[in-house]
Amino acid sequence: MTEPAQAPPDSENPAEPEGEVRASFWDHLKELRTRLAHALIGVAVGTAATGIYAEQIFRFVMKPVLASLPEGQRALNYTSYLEPFLVYLKVALYGGTFVAAPWVLWQLWLFVAPGLYRREKRMVVPFLASGTTLFYAGAAFCYFLVMPYAFPALASIAGPDMRPLLTMREQLTLVLAMLLGFGIIFEVPVVIAFLSIVGIVDYKFLAKYRRHAVIVNVLVAALVTPTGDPFNLALMAVPMIVFYEVGILLARVLGKKPAPEPEAEAQAGQAKA
Repeated sequence: MTEPAQAPPDSENPAEPEGEVRASFWDHLKELRTRLAHALIGVAVGTAATGIYAEQIFRFVMKPVLASLPEGQRALNYTSYLEPFLVYLKVALYGGTFVAAPWVLWQLWLFVAPGLYRREKRMVVPFLASGTTLFYAGAAFCYFLVMPYAFPALASIAGPDMRPLLTMREQLTLVLAMLLGFGIIFEVPVVIAFLSIVGIVDYKFLAKYRRHAVIVNVLVAALVTPTGDPFNLALMAVPMIVFYEVGILLARVLGKKPAPEPEAEAQAGQAKA
C-alpha cells in the first residue's frame, strides 16, 4: 500500500522564515544594541533640529494653556533664571522624539523583520505609515480637541476668587505628558494588529479578557493622567477602551490563521483522492 503523497510546501507560509539566519542569544543582543543606538541617534538629530525653534514651539504648545486664563493674566512665570533654559531644552528633547518617531519605528521593524515570513514582511509599509499617522493623530486630537476644554474645566474648579500662578516648567510637563499619552493611546490598534499578525495574540484571546483590559486601561490612564481628576481620566481612558475594541477587529481580520490539525489534513487528502 503506497503512502499518500505529501503536499508541497506552502510558499506563502513555509516552515521557517525565508532567508532566515540562525543567530545566537548574544547575536540578538548585539542586533538590539545596534537598533537602539540608531534610534537614539535619530532622536538626537531630531533634538538638534527642533532645538533651533524651541522658543517658537513652546509658545505654540502653550496656546491652549494661555487661552484658558482670564484676560490680562495670560502669561507664564518662571521661578529661577535657569528655568527658561531647562524648559527649552526639554522642548527640544520631546520635539526630537516626535520628529524621530518614524525612524524609531523603522529600527523596531528592522529588529523583528528577520524572523517573519514574507507575508508578514509585506506589512512593513502599512505598519510604519499607520503607526506614525496614528501617533501624530493622537497628539493632534489632544491639542485641538481635548486641551481647549480640559484646561478651562480645570481652571473653573478653583473658584472665581482664585488666581492661577502657572510656571513654564509645570505647564510644559503637563502639556507634553498629555500629548505623548494620547499619541501612545492611538498606537494601540497598530500594536494589537502587529501582535496578531506574528501570532502572539488572537482576537479570541483579546475578546475573552475584554473586561480585564478595561480595568487595566483605566488604571493606566489614572497613572498617566497628570492631573488625576476624573475629567482628564475619562479623556484618556475612553479612547484606550475604544482602540482596544478596534484592535480586536483588526486582529480578527489580519491575525495569523491557526494551522489545520493533522487529522483534518489527512481527511481532506483522502476526500480529494
